Amino acid sequence: MQKREKILAGVLSGTLLMGVSVPALAATVHYNDGSTVGGSEAWSAWTQEWEQVATDYTKVSLTPGKNETELNFAWYSSVEDGQAATPVVHFGTDPQALTAFTGTAGDVDTSLTDGVAYHYNHVTVTGLQENTTYYYTVEKNGVQTEPVEYKTGSFSSIKMLYVGDPQIGASKGQPQGDGELVAESGAANTAARNDSFGWERTLNIATEQNPGVNFIISAGDQVNKTGQPKEEEYAGYLDPEVLKSLPVATTIGNHDSLNPDYMYHFDNPNATEYGATQAGGDYYYSYGPGLFIVLNTNNYNVAEHEQAIQEAIASDPDAAWRIVTIHQDIYGTGLDHSDTDGMILRTQLTPIFDEYDIDVVLQGHDHTYSRSKLLYGDGQTHNAYEFQLNEDGSDYDWDHAYDVTNSTQIPLSPEEGDTDGAALLDAFQQDNLCYTIEDTTGNTVVDPQGILYMTANSASGSKFYELIAAQQDYIAERSQNWLPSYSVIDMDEDSFTIDTYQITAEGVAEKIDETFTIQKTGGESAVTVATLTSGGETYYRLRDVAASVSGTDSQFDVAWDGSVVVTTGTAYTGEMPTAAAASGSAETLTLTVDGASVTSAALLANGNYYLPASFFTSIGVQVG
Repeated sequence: MQKREKILAGVLSGTLLMGVSVPALAATVHYNDGSTVGGSEAWSAWTQEWEQVATDYTKVSLTPGKNETELNFAWYSSVEDGQAATPVVHFGTDPQALTAFTGTAGDVDTSLTDGVAYHYNHVTVTGLQENTTYYYTVEKNGVQTEPVEYKTGSFSSIKMLYVGDPQIGASKGQPQGDGELVAESGAANTAARNDSFGWERTLNIATEQNPGVNFIISAGDQVNKTGQPKEEEYAGYLDPEVLKSLPVATTIGNHDSLNPDYMYHFDNPNATEYGATQAGGDYYYSYGPGLFIVLNTNNYNVAEHEQAIQEAIASDPDAAWRIVTIHQDIYGTGLDHSDTDGMILRTQLTPIFDEYDIDVVLQGHDHTYSRSKLLYGDGQTHNAYEFQLNEDGSDYDWDHAYDVTNSTQIPLSPEEGDTDGAALLDAFQQDNLCYTIEDTTGNTVVDPQGILYMTANSASGSKFYELIAAQQDYIAERSQNWLPSYSVIDMDEDSFTIDTYQITAEGVAEKIDETFTIQKTGGESAVTVATLTSGGETYYRLRDVAASVSGTDSQFDVAWDGSVVVTTGTAYTGEMPTAAAASGSAETLTLTVDGASVTSAALLANGNYYLPASFFTSIGVQVG
């Protein structure tokens, strides 16, 4: 979703091109042409409807509330004769006797709406119960809309759709009929017309195939124009009938990031100032067994993202699952995001996700599909990286990464002969080999240590990218068939299951990956304790032992404060060391245990201490 796109010429087999417009003897174009999918009658009707859709900025968006008993609403209302906004939702089980819920309103920046004045309205409805049918209306300048039906599902066993990059308007410049798609304003934005059609088609097929969805997770880039007015793109994004009764937890993508219009259109729960850009910051919510944390990774201040994670966990510390959504795919496989701007925060976010026991990370940005292996950090120290804005602040400088640690600009596509630039890029990529691959087998894993990283392809088909030539070792499965796709997530207290589908030109949902499941037993995850032998005595790696007994009566924490500090009775939350060493150097280690100085024989290997069984016995832990 940057402006450096690598589109390859060539001829692909017809089986891969279903629903894709490919002009004869031209380069392969990676998008779905709305005029060739879904049927000519449906397309014809949509092109006639688009004139009205593209100019109606007042569509309602639904967002999950701070927990499953709440629902958030947002919409625009026009400013008429100086009237005040009426941010009121009428909600209840009887459409003839609805309860009024009043929220807040504010002014929309008129530079984003062709100089026409609008208010944005944000309202939270409370008191929802599971498996219940409700109705709602909203007020636009004091006039109620027609009632809409809204159904809740189970709150203990939940189903979600997970989608990536609708990016309404991204098909600009692609051929359609005798011309090409353009991204003008209003109804003249034929690229937005094309992509809105594909977006609604995907949602209709996905919800018909999967009734009972609680909500949708979108991994970002709802729209395409960066830093510009784009209300017709939001209008197309919000238009699908499905979205009148299905909330979407959106993520701020790089195309959403540089205007406040995103913040007007979506009333995100528990919105924080952490990770903020013009579009807003990080937010979080709980739903059934899950705690969902949504980070604005267009802001590269990882310390703030960590604060948001801490705040979220404090709000729901006992959630069975911790799910993070980010836009940039720090573990993806697309060309050319995955080895450049996509992984920009990998070295910083990986250890934080490990530390706070994140289970799954849902990503977008790559316009390809991938599922990672189970990953955790390597325990080493790495540099920090970020992207910066271009000179006029209208977009990000996608041509350069910035090494914060060394204050160095890194060219991501060095010119031929630029040996210094090539060396910087190579060092950047090598430093991002900062992960460990957990040894698992099969598509059902039990109590894993590592994190699952998913990357969603485009749900609308507005734009697709190639897969990187060499599949990375951290990727388990990947796919690119130039077709819109979506994933279905089923989750309860004990199980997280994900299935992914693509939609053919004929509207058939085809599975593109095997079902993947993470199960939790409720017991402690097995931790392998590394050992070394010296003088016939076995030494056990201190941090491994701490991790293995966390959650038990024998738990203890390990920290470093100029020397090793052990605190008994406290769970270990630090990083896991990397692969075990073959040997270590003998030392006499002085460490602090519950405030007292203790001396023990030890072995030091790869920066980690190994201690004998006698030490662990002294703090109430049995090893061996």
